[in-house]
Amino acid sequence: MSNADKLVDNPLFARLWKTLSNYEPESVRRLRIENLAGLSGRVLEVGAGTGTNFEYYPSTVDEVVAIEPERRLAEVARRAAANAPVPVTVTGDTAERFASSQPFDAVVCSLVLCSIEEPNSVLRQLFSLLRPGGELRYLEHVAGTGYRARLQRMADATIWPRLLGNCHTHRDTEQTIVDTGFQVRDNRREWAMPPWVPMPVSEFAIGKAVRPA
Repeated sequence: MSNADKLVDNPLFARLWKTLSNYEPESVRRLRIENLAGLSGRVLEVGAGTGTNFEYYPSTVDEVVAIEPERRLAEVARRAAANAPVPVTVTGDTAERFASSQPFDAVVCSLVLCSIEEPNSVLRQLFSLLRPGGELRYLEHVAGTGYRARLQRMADATIWPRLLGNCHTHRDTEQTIVDTGFQVRDNRREWAMPPWVPMPVSEFAIGKAVRPA
């Protein structure tokens, strides 16, 4: 069975994430809002979780198609979609299996590429779903350096992915985005917590990447 065909069934993570989503730091909330600012047209959101992003979509967005393959999280996301300021449809597909007859103007990835088993193949799929000139908006954990890199590698090799839905903290996600063919623009690093806090997911990358026209 390929990774694309695997059922996403993670009751422990779903229970944990539903709780954590209610206590997300203000610093992360601000980054979510910034990541969605200026979007318009038809948007694909990958790994919607509990629908945390939905309330932040600007009114210039015509439609959001949100992918969430974990059924318990998808149920929560559908409730959030009912109160969203723009039309949102939640689908239980995986990113690997999702298909659309119409291209999207933008794809949104928020704290999801760290958890996907094969990010290279998923990003290629997302690239194909975007119209030429369309944007990938990303907000992702990133690989650190020095002692934080050692902490991340230790976390990834032990309990972190098991507890947190296959999250791998020491991935060079931006390089993977570039390798797929995207042109990265307006990217930077931000700290969700002070740099001295010994957490493997304190540092984030936020940016825009364009499918060349």
